[in-house]
Amino acid sequence: MFSCNTSTSGHSTFLLTGFPGLEASQHWVSIPINLICVVSILGNSIILFLIRTEPALHEPMYQFLSMLAASDLGLCASTFPTMVRLFWLGARELPFDLCAAQMFFIHAFTYVESGVLLAMAFDRFIAIRDPLHYATILPHSAVAKVGVAILVRAVLLNLPGPILLRRLLFPQISALSHCYCLHCDLVGLACSDTRTNSLVGLVSILLSLGLDSSLIILSYALILRTVMGIASPGEQLKALNTCVSHLCIVLIFYLPKLGLSVLHRVEKHNYPALAVLMANLHFLVPPFMNPIVYCVKSKQIRQGLLKRFQHKRVDAS
Repeated sequence: MFSCNTSTSGHSTFLLTGFPGLEASQHWVSIPINLICVVSILGNSIILFLIRTEPALHEPMYQFLSMLAASDLGLCASTFPTMVRLFWLGARELPFDLCAAQMFFIHAFTYVESGVLLAMAFDRFIAIRDPLHYATILPHSAVAKVGVAILVRAVLLNLPGPILLRRLLFPQISALSHCYCLHCDLVGLACSDTRTNSLVGLVSILLSLGLDSSLIILSYALILRTVMGIASPGEQLKALNTCVSHLCIVLIFYLPKLGLSVLHRVEKHNYPALAVLMANLHFLVPPFMNPIVYCVKSKQIRQGLLKRFQHKRVDAS
C-alpha cells in the first residue's frame, strides 16, 4: 500500500498486478488466458455474423443471443488490452482516466450481459407458455426496445462511478489487485471518505446483478410450473430441453463470480496467484463458453456453420 501523504485527485497512476510469485514465468502462464481471449473474440464474432446473415436465426431467441455475443465482445475489448500490456510488454502503469474508463466499460458490459440473460429467461418462458403467439408477443420491435433498455440501464447505473471517483484522493501511485480496474478495487485504494462511492456501488449491483438473478430464478420457477402442466412426459422433456443452453450460460456467468467472492473472503491472502487467476477467468470464461454452448446445443446454429463451410468448399473448388 502506497502512502496517502502525497495524495491527489484525478492525476494518480495505478499499477496493474499480474500473478504474484510467478513474475518470472507469467509470460507462459498468460498464454492460455490470451488464447481464451482470441477464441472468445472469434467465437462471438462468428455467432454475430451467422445471426445477421441467416434468415432462420432471426427469431427473438437468437436476437437476444446476438446481444449476448456483442456484450461478450465488449467485455473482451475492455479487458484484453491491459492483459497484453501487462503480460507481454511489462507495462504496469495506467493513468487515472484510462483506469476509470476501463472500469466503466467492464461493469457496463457485465450489466448488459446480466440483463440479456434475464431477457432470454423470459423469452424461454413465453416460448413454452404460449408458443402459438410467441412471434406476436415478441416482435422485432419489442426485442429492439428491450435491448435499448438494457443498454440504457447499464450506462445509467455505471455513470456515477467514474464521476464520484474524481472526488476522491488517491496516492500518487497505487497498486491494483488485478490486471484491470474495478470499482471496488479503486474505492479501496482511496485516501478520503468513500462511503458515498461504496453506497452507489452497492445500489448499482443490487439493481443489476441482484435484481436480474432474482428474476431469472422467478422465470425458471414459472417455466417449471408451466412444464408441470403439460400432460405428455415427452412434451415436458422437449420443453425443458429448449432451456438447457440458457441455463448453462446463466451458471457459467454467475458461478465464477460466486467462487471469486468466496475466495476473496476465505483464502485470498494465502493464495494470491489463485485469486488473480480466478479474477481473470471470471471475466473470460463466459465469453469463451457462450459460443461453444450454443454451437453444441443449437441445431440452427450448427446448420448455419455447416452451410458456410459448404459454400467455402464450393467456392474453393
